[in-house]
Amino acid sequence: MSGGVLPGAVRAEYPLLQSCTYLNSNSTGAMPRAVEAVLAHYWNTMRAWRDDTWDGWLSQMQAYADGVAGLISAPAGSVALDVNLSAHLSRLGTCLDFSGERRRVVVTDLEFPTVPFIWKGFARYGAELVVVPSRDGRVDEALLEAAIDERTRLVCVSHGAFATGAVLDVARVAKAAHAAGALIATDAYQTVGTVPVDVHALDVDFLMGGAHKWLGGSEAAFLYVRPELLPTLRPAATGWLAGATPLAFQAAEDFAPDARRMMGGTPAPLMVLLSQPGLELLKGVGMAAVREHSLKLTSRLMARADEAGLQVVTPREPHQRGGVVALRFPGDVDVMKRLVARGFICSHRGYLRAAPHFYNTLEEVDAFMDALVHEQRKEAA
Repeated sequence: MSGGVLPGAVRAEYPLLQSCTYLNSNSTGAMPRAVEAVLAHYWNTMRAWRDDTWDGWLSQMQAYADGVAGLISAPAGSVALDVNLSAHLSRLGTCLDFSGERRRVVVTDLEFPTVPFIWKGFARYGAELVVVPSRDGRVDEALLEAAIDERTRLVCVSHGAFATGAVLDVARVAKAAHAAGALIATDAYQTVGTVPVDVHALDVDFLMGGAHKWLGGSEAAFLYVRPELLPTLRPAATGWLAGATPLAFQAAEDFAPDARRMMGGTPAPLMVLLSQPGLELLKGVGMAAVREHSLKLTSRLMARADEAGLQVVTPREPHQRGGVVALRFPGDVDVMKRLVARGFICSHRGYLRAAPHFYNTLEEVDAFMDALVHEQRKEAA
């Protein structure tokens, strides 16, 4: 399906949009109607089960992984799958040595709670967590650069902040990390699918994301690994799928040569199958068109917030923001709850967050802001 003028015909592919004004794709994206057929096919497979089903499932999972790789300009074989980012990041941690002087993991205070929690756990193996503070909803790249030195093992930062939508200049941070001899991993859950992402341009060693937000899928998370690093990674937290020949069901002699070495045990194929239609629709539209439409919608949200005198926490410059607009005002939690009750679906993570996607319209944004301003005025009265 080509982009044309968004949302166009693509809107009809998402049944959820018929029942509400859905500006919540940063939390959970709408799923396309094609998912229903996937569920039916899965049930038909299960009620007539044969063990050779796994051959097809693993092939489909690899095809999805390679499809994600194409979306982020990565080569086939460089993306592994699991059920969430926590599994990927924890497994990556078991590949790293924290016993020497180079033991620091540098993060920011804008990371999703998973990230610092995991690295605090690795303190038992010698890891030392360094947290760079943010200001006004974003992190100053110069402060991050200053925190990176010869003691840094890994820089682990978000490409897009989950609470504010602020986009970090990851390429700049990667340059500093590599200059210090450190690796860099980035959480791109809040950018892949709404912001064009090129792992070569970012120059990252690892990039993580998932399907259930901007990719319109289910709980299928992915990990990109710079291909040159793959032979050096030997995770301690592993499973049978990471072996060179898993379907031989023999004791593994070595890890798989590609990113599959970063997988674990028996996977959840349904989550990947459910995510394929959303990925296909997004790639059919094209990320350039998605981004152009997203900026148009988020700019309207910001303009309407300014007119109403509401604080916009999200950075204004297009290159510094993703698909989220975060607003702050007294009573914003209660306003969010009343909006949801009225069918205007948004979320709150420290701020009221609105997140339109390529299937949303300017009319929806205006209707949402009309309702928000009405509820905010009631709250302030």
